[in-house]
Amino acid sequence: MDRKLLDIICCPVTRSSLELLPERELTALNELIAQRQIKNREDAVVDQPLEEALVTRSGKLIYPIRDGIPVLLEDQAMPLRQLEGR
Repeated sequence: MDRKLLDIICCPVTRSSLELLPERELTALNELIAQRQIKNREDAVVDQPLEEALVTRSGKLIYPIRDGIPVLLEDQAMPLRQLEGR
């Protein structure tokens, strides 16, 4: 993920700044995706593991990065609360 791009993009829902999801949380997220336990804001099950993801600085939403491109669509965001307690 290009750091310059990261400096200018923001969450389309909260307008909060974004940062890369730490590796530990990304691993936990992918484990839950493999178990089909993660849903996006559209309430659809996320079934593709992520190589990278962005998280809002407010810690509320996760956005996938696909092929190096951030997918900043509101319905594709995943509420971070799904990782709580993991």
